[in-house]
Amino acid sequence: MGAEPAPPASDAPADLARALEAYLLGQEPTLTRVQVAERAGVPLDLAVTLWHQLGFPHHHDDDVAFAESDVEALRLSADLVDIGILPPDSQAALVRTWGRSYARLAEWQTTLLAGLAVQEGDPAAGLTSLATDVLPRVEALQTYVWRRHLASAAGHLLEDTSVLTQPETRLSVCFVDIVGYTTQSRSLDGAELVEWVDRFEQDTTTLVVDHSGQVIKTIGDEVLFTVADPAAAVTIALTLTGRGADPDDPFPAVRAGIAHGPVVRRLGDVFGSTVNAASRLTSAARPGTVLVDAGVHDALTADEAGEDDDEPGDTDWRWRRLRRVSAKGFDHLEAWRVRPRPHD
Repeated sequence: MGAEPAPPASDAPADLARALEAYLLGQEPTLTRVQVAERAGVPLDLAVTLWHQLGFPHHHDDDVAFAESDVEALRLSADLVDIGILPPDSQAALVRTWGRSYARLAEWQTTLLAGLAVQEGDPAAGLTSLATDVLPRVEALQTYVWRRHLASAAGHLLEDTSVLTQPETRLSVCFVDIVGYTTQSRSLDGAELVEWVDRFEQDTTTLVVDHSGQVIKTIGDEVLFTVADPAAAVTIALTLTGRGADPDDPFPAVRAGIAHGPVVRRLGDVFGSTVNAASRLTSAARPGTVLVDAGVHDALTADEAGEDDDEPGDTDWRWRRLRRVSAKGFDHLEAWRVRPRPHD
């Protein structure tokens, strides 16, 4: 990307947008979608399907909106379909996930760059300069991060090759939810709210990764993560609720629910009754508490003398069995509240 000439500065937003598009695509658009499909040797209906799944804007057959880079990208996509990387049964979901991920990343990066450009006093010139100096570095860094995650994922796969042959794997699934998010968000301005949520997501992600877990997704006031070891899941959840209960810690008050059992992993997400149970337990948890299901409790108390607060056990945790948790989709969801065991 760095080899292309920088987009010229312009006072007209439309001119600047066209110049930036040409810079990012490698040249000004000169092709229609029909021409792109023909040059790539791909049926037009397949090309349109892939573009829709990627979330690209709709264009008519006579719209000149494509460049040679689109031809190469379409040819590469067709190659992946031919060699089975994008099989028909999962092509749509995989490509949609790919498109959504990059769309969110691009929107965030564009907003960031535009904000910096405005601070320069001349947005057009500032954005031009940033496109030249920043984007090549961002592109290189994105490739590095992607390869690092590939290496990590490959390592996990080699440790547990059963995921290649079995549709389900046993994991601990945990939701961590900010308490009073709606009320708190009303008392903060936009910048303060972003900083508050960022701190929650960053600190939670750091703790999860340090315990060999994986953050599946963040949903504003909630983080969903998985980890193979239920003890690690409990440790993470109790650490976060403990921080939230500390008045001197800026980390928000949270609650958590953990379930352990079979989980279906697909395209970076997780599905199944274990995930649903963790979500229901989180909704039932009181502020500052952690609720777990029978899968977590049984795995961590198999060698203990007892289950209740007044029976010591061997772990660093105390357990209190709750009455049946009312949860949609579950006839009887067993639940325990887990707390750190006080030490003398």
